[in-house]
Amino acid sequence: MDPPGSAAGEAGRGLPGASLPALERQWLQALRGISGSDEEAAGAALRCLMRGSQKDLLQLQGYSLISVSDLQSQQRMPCCSHLTWSSDEFREWVRQGEGVLSNQRRLQRTHLILVGYLTDERLGEKEKLVDGSLYVRDNTGELPCTLLRFKLEWLGCLLLFPSWIYIPKAGKSTAGYLEIMQDPIQVMPGPEKTLDILPVFYPRQAAQLLNARPQYKEIAKLNVAGELCRLSTILYIHQNTFFFIFLKCFSSATCIPVFVQRSSQLVWHHVLQLGQRYVLTALKTACLKASGLRVFITSSSSHLLPYCTERVKEQSLDSTSEGSPTVSVSTKACEQLSSSLELEEEAKTVVPARKSQMISYAGTITQVLNAQAGLYELDNKFTLCLAYQQMLNYGRGLRPGAGVELQDVHLVQKPLAASPSVLGACLRSVVVLKSFSPCSTLYQPVALFGNFYIQLLLRFNLSLPLYIWLVSLLETFEQRFCILPHQQSLHCLTHQAQAAAEKFIVPILNVLVPLGKEERNIHQEILAEEHHCPLQQYQILEPPCQIPPFSLLSAMAEKKGWESLSPLQQLNSAPELCNVIAEELNRRLAWSYSSFSAESFQPRMVLLGWLDSSSSGSLKLQDRSKAVPCIIFHKDGRPFADTSLVGCLLQVEIFQFVIEQFLRSDFPSWQQLGSQEHIKEKKTRPCVQFCFEDVEILYTPEKRASEGRRVNERTSSHAEGDGSKAAEPRSQEGRISGAGRAESGASTAEPSQGSAVEAACVSRLFLVTQKEGLVWRNYLPTSGDGGKGGRSAQLCFQATVVWMGSPELCKNLGETGCRQEFTTFALQETSEAQQKLLLLFLRKSLRWFPFLHPDHLYQLTIPQCTDLGVFDQLCCSPAQGNLNPLRRSLFLPVPDGALLHHVGCISQLVSTVPQMDRKLFSIAEILSSSFTGSLVSFSGLIVQRTLVQSYVGKKSPGEVLMQQMGNLLTRDYTVKLRVSPTAGASEVLDVYIETAFLPYLWGLLPGARILFQNLQRKVSIRFKNVYCTYIMSSCVSVLAAAPHDLSSLQLGAASAPSVLHLSRITPEPSGLGQAQVACHVTCVLSLSLHWSCSLCNCIFTEGRCSRYNPPCLSRTGVCKARARIIVEDGTSEFVVVCKNQQVQKVLALSAKEWDVVQNHVKNTGSIGIQHSEVNTAPGQTEEREDLFTWYLRSLCRSPVVCRPVLLTFRPDRKPSGDHEAGLGQLRRFFSNGLEFLSQTRQRWNLICLDVQEAT
Repeated sequence: MDPPGSAAGEAGRGLPGASLPALERQWLQALRGISGSDEEAAGAALRCLMRGSQKDLLQLQGYSLISVSDLQSQQRMPCCSHLTWSSDEFREWVRQGEGVLSNQRRLQRTHLILVGYLTDERLGEKEKLVDGSLYVRDNTGELPCTLLRFKLEWLGCLLLFPSWIYIPKAGKSTAGYLEIMQDPIQVMPGPEKTLDILPVFYPRQAAQLLNARPQYKEIAKLNVAGELCRLSTILYIHQNTFFFIFLKCFSSATCIPVFVQRSSQLVWHHVLQLGQRYVLTALKTACLKASGLRVFITSSSSHLLPYCTERVKEQSLDSTSEGSPTVSVSTKACEQLSSSLELEEEAKTVVPARKSQMISYAGTITQVLNAQAGLYELDNKFTLCLAYQQMLNYGRGLRPGAGVELQDVHLVQKPLAASPSVLGACLRSVVVLKSFSPCSTLYQPVALFGNFYIQLLLRFNLSLPLYIWLVSLLETFEQRFCILPHQQSLHCLTHQAQAAAEKFIVPILNVLVPLGKEERNIHQEILAEEHHCPLQQYQILEPPCQIPPFSLLSAMAEKKGWESLSPLQQLNSAPELCNVIAEELNRRLAWSYSSFSAESFQPRMVLLGWLDSSSSGSLKLQDRSKAVPCIIFHKDGRPFADTSLVGCLLQVEIFQFVIEQFLRSDFPSWQQLGSQEHIKEKKTRPCVQFCFEDVEILYTPEKRASEGRRVNERTSSHAEGDGSKAAEPRSQEGRISGAGRAESGASTAEPSQGSAVEAACVSRLFLVTQKEGLVWRNYLPTSGDGGKGGRSAQLCFQATVVWMGSPELCKNLGETGCRQEFTTFALQETSEAQQKLLLLFLRKSLRWFPFLHPDHLYQLTIPQCTDLGVFDQLCCSPAQGNLNPLRRSLFLPVPDGALLHHVGCISQLVSTVPQMDRKLFSIAEILSSSFTGSLVSFSGLIVQRTLVQSYVGKKSPGEVLMQQMGNLLTRDYTVKLRVSPTAGASEVLDVYIETAFLPYLWGLLPGARILFQNLQRKVSIRFKNVYCTYIMSSCVSVLAAAPHDLSSLQLGAASAPSVLHLSRITPEPSGLGQAQVACHVTCVLSLSLHWSCSLCNCIFTEGRCSRYNPPCLSRTGVCKARARIIVEDGTSEFVVVCKNQQVQKVLALSAKEWDVVQNHVKNTGSIGIQHSEVNTAPGQTEEREDLFTWYLRSLCRSPVVCRPVLLTFRPDRKPSGDHEAGLGQLRRFFSNGLEFLSQTRQRWNLICLDVQEAT
């Protein structure tokens, strides 16, 4: 790297051929310019430079002087300079660092010479500030610095720094600090000081003076000599900066505390070294108000001197003071780490609270985990926590590769189940920087003021396990929050942003931290003989919640979903899969879902992300890692329409995380479900569902008018370069994008020139009367497309709206100006201001799809536009696009940059609402035979969701286009939804949706309440059954999500059906849903058992398929059973159709007996039994048959089968095939040898759902 160029640097760099006097003048001039010294000091500095580097002026030609200001402004990467080191010494130093951290870049060596003054004063705006830090200062500026060793005589002297490292601050090039590796060389020696012999007290005698009797009060000041055994960090509390010195006797453990708070004496902290002997002069005794403890304090005349036996004289006290209390050093603090780790296995026993151990340890920082939180990694195995004491030198020097020595730190083993052991430093601990790092890492400054981590730590007096978990939680929160504009990191958030973090974490801490917890007493923690601090005792914390990134959450949910709903698991939950052929089996496995609540994860899951709407027409909750589609609804059933929530940071604790699973498989039968080779493709679709009332809004972005301008500029530039052709004219779009520039032109809109200058946008209110779903449509090219032919398929949706009032000028986005009063008269008038039109949403405007709902009022805003006629200019005639006019005269393509603001539901804005064009029908009305409508809208509860074979017929061009644009499932499937008004209701309506629409439909799960709009009502020709189909103009909205536990709802087989009599069953299709009856099995009309080929459904005999033209090579079959029984309860009788496992229950066969029956049928292929009804004429004979068939026939007539049962059923919507449809039929009865002929009503079948033994 070339040394940074500067005027001083050029002067110091020798020129080829220059004479020695010229070189000397250049160096002297440069030294005077940097140091601001006189000629004598500059000459001394030059001689010191040559003597210290052992180089003459010619050998110094490769070096250059660097000033502090040039170092700050020009050096953007970490660098080092070693004036006295050889290349081998530098390589050895780097090699030692690489042995610890092999993946770190080494420092780059430069040939720069640094000369300056060491000072403890920082230049402020008005006065000099002293905070305990040291600075290197020259004539151009100052830099903070940290040294491994410091002498008081260096302070204020001109020094040459032969070996130093410069570390710039991360993210900025104008700040950093210096690491002084070697002792600086004093340019000019200071005056020699003559010291007199000092009378001193040793700590044993001085400790007695802390509780001195009146006879010792005349001792105003005293000198104390002792060995430094402990040194607290510099603390800044209540606008006071101070630290404590602990001196102990040379021959005993007795020690005394000395309180240092004078600004001129804070620099002593850099001089003091553990184990060295010192003399402190002019000390006084004082009592600390906060704790009542007595300590020694320094006075203005106090000095710190090195201890020398020849220059001190011991003083003594009378024996009357013997026995006064002293402060002693705990011998337990000297335990080594190796012995403490041997107790790790014993510590694994479960106890309510554990006690940490105080140890000493020396190691190397291998990673900065979180500088603001005071967390570092030591030797790749321990976490060092410095948060419980204020950071030494603002964290300067604590970089990966630096060596530290710890004394009296707390060893906390496994504070969290998944975290390493932690070495926690309290206020009694001592942290000493022993060596600097050779790695090239930037400076991560620690903020002592406004540090959110430390604020929460002190506010709640957190234990170490809770603090470690809190830091992890806030780091995750930071990842969510910093995606918002202008936010960088948690310690530098704005007041509003920090309030959001506090709003999130404080309620959690209020639950975890008990009320009335003892506050931290710093004086007791530092001075008390019996040590008390937050690190002394701890409990292993089970985290109460987690907020992982959405990418990890989706992966976790997807894994749990496939595990819970694997094909083999589905077989266990649905035993009837054993009796279906391959086609039906794969169809049932094709679409499934798993739902997880917050409690489904351990620990409990909390969602944290900001809400946005995507250009694919769905809401999404996202963070930096992933965006997850979401569905929001209200508890009272209202659709979610709040557009102001976009961009807000949300916290959701009650939710459902739904994973829809799409499986393409070719399983031959249920026997191969455990094999993965038959799974061809697996896809998932995640979605989060939650209620708006369960949302906590942590952050709401401020209104930014400039954002609307930026959005409009982006969309206009995108439109100019976009090759896609839409129905909106390019010239009109250009008029919108240039509206902001037209403000200063002469063609500004006529009304109110002054208001046009102030206004930033034009808006207009509209009422939605009908909304269609997302579909792919073809549009004809417009005149702005250059005459190119062809169509362009685009995803879009349409909404029929009514203008409410006239356009208005607004200053800010979301402002409605002079909003008109909405009265019944205003809604009913048919003026031009309320003209009906069709809004067309394409491309980026699709993001408004989730917010638009019928009967809701919205404000459409065009940013940076002052033309009140812009909406009329945007309108087109239907002939321009491939749109069905549907009696509409105009349609308006919504520009990409337009904004939408939800005003409210029209029923909430006015007292009375007139009858609208659309109407919600009840399911009972739709099922009624007298209903005549074709397009219907209704709401209902999804009772059942299945896939059926797609109807093979002619599809509309729109449906064909939808299939061509891709699908989640194969194209030969159709979704069948059974919809009921409420749980357990008798009315059930079938809704059919082609799977081509599925990618844009969300939340269609059993138990969900859905609003269906504009579905086509149909009636089957053969059986007159009513059903509805989803068409291109249809739309669905989720009013309430399915509950996580479906057992709370009565859906399908899980319901508790109503118990009734058979006489109440009517042939009306809508008359009854699922019901239960206590009845008696009269007889078995027919019983058929056969094995079918799982592939072609032909008869399967002797282990192979019987089909020969074309031959089927399948060797897999499934057993199917079907029985028709007659039941009666004394009021009526019905034929009931039973299948598979239901036949087993009707015949009262055990599982082993049922297997024997199936194995026999497998050899013969099929068995069929036909029985006459119980009132058949006597004397009828039966054909001879094999023994097994005779056994089944006898079983069907035995009291084992003809018994009372509890039957769960639903009516069959198809009439019985035994009789012709009509008003009635003739039946023959026999009684006591007499024959009777009677007219009976048409018989309807019942479909068996379950058979239970009557109790």
